[in-house]
Amino acid sequence: MPLGINPLNDFAFLKAFGTPEDRESLIGLLNAVLKPKSPIADVTIQNPFNYKDFQDDKLSILDVKAVDVARAWYDVEVQLEVLKGSEKRVVYYGCGLYLDQLRQGDDYARLRPAFSVWLLDGVLWPETPQLHHAFRLTDAASGRVLDGTPAIHTLELPKYNLKYADLASDDLLGWWLYWLRHAREFEPDALREAFPQPAICRASETLIRISEISEDKAMYDAREKAIRDRNWQLAAARQEGLEEGEIKGKIKGEIKGEIKGEIKGRIEGRIEGKIEMVRMLQGLLYMPVSDEKELSTMGLEQLDALTAGLQEKLRGRATS
Repeated sequence: MPLGINPLNDFAFLKAFGTPEDRESLIGLLNAVLKPKSPIADVTIQNPFNYKDFQDDKLSILDVKAVDVARAWYDVEVQLEVLKGSEKRVVYYGCGLYLDQLRQGDDYARLRPAFSVWLLDGVLWPETPQLHHAFRLTDAASGRVLDGTPAIHTLELPKYNLKYADLASDDLLGWWLYWLRHAREFEPDALREAFPQPAICRASETLIRISEISEDKAMYDAREKAIRDRNWQLAAARQEGLEEGEIKGKIKGEIKGEIKGEIKGRIEGRIEGKIEMVRMLQGLLYMPVSDEKELSTMGLEQLDALTAGLQEKLRGRATS
């Protein structure tokens, strides 16, 4: 039977990557994403997994913060849905990781590098197939990078579509991305065999334990239900907005149509009246009476000018 535990579930993710005794998984994921010149050897997790937070339903942001031995800061966050303005949220929290290092009166020299990693279960930039973006403060002309300043990495998981058979030719990050997307589909023993890399294997064992421990499984299921309910509420709100917009658009269209129809009717009525006036004036002046079809090809301004000229002729005849 498939494991059925999604690593992107907040409970599962924080337990797999935010538990101090399992920090090997976090280190492995960070090294795979950031590919630092000197691999990260150890980290201290700043917001370790706390079961009581889930019991009290306090958690609303799914992230793991850590500091390595060189005092560089790391933040790994999962975003289950990409919404309007998500790229600004990514920048805001990425810069916050850098700014929050200082307290009032601290020297700027105390600031250490800050790396923000966003695992997005949605597409932020649909116009490009590139799934991993790495942003740094860089001079556009020279390409000079301001080292030690915030770095932001985004990974759009739905863009990763390799088959398991193709992973042999991919790097370690590809294995992690495949694991994040498909770990739930494997049976426990098959999961262990499919991902022998130590850091991924450690994370797999955490998922397996969640599926076996009744209290953890109940908490995982509760969080899955909360995610489904939230997605349902968002979908319902969107649908309601679409329906409201459709109704407003229909009403607006009907009003515009009525106004246009009324204006068109008035113009057509004036044209008909002008045509009758022209024909009547021509008759009074003993002139050849124009055909209605011929006059109907004229615009309102032309008919106004023709009427004015005929009226002037009629007044001149009356005074002579």
